[in-house]
Amino acid sequence: MSDLMRFGVSLEKGLLRDFDRLINNKQYANRSEAIRDLIRNSLVEDEWKKGEDVAGAISLVYDHHKRELMNVIVEIQHDYQDIIVASQHVHLDHHNCLEVIIVKGKSDKIKVLSDKLRAVKGVKHGSLTLTTLGREF
Repeated sequence: MSDLMRFGVSLEKGLLRDFDRLINNKQYANRSEAIRDLIRNSLVEDEWKKGEDVAGAISLVYDHHKRELMNVIVEIQHDYQDIIVASQHVHLDHHNCLEVIIVKGKSDKIKVLSDKLRAVKGVKHGSLTLTTLGREF
């Protein structure tokens, strides 16, 4: 027996048309898959807001020729080794590097680490991708 439940949703014609276009562009097999994904995304956001144990990835793009920049980034990471699972350093071109730092822990602490790294002088771009540990899904 399946745990699958069915329910109805009422939408304005234009909103449904836009939703169908969105799910088609994102390659969903059907509306149900798209709705499930939207619900999961909202639940993940809620986990992050509640300060729960979560996972994520911090991405940084920077010029490795900037004096002391890499040392500062590494020093900050050492202060947060309890939540850093792994990191990957990639050379994008002669000057620019991409560093992706995989994190797991309390969302508030992960946000602080992400903010500190993105605020380092010489970091061109930084982003935090939020995800879940998957326990509730």
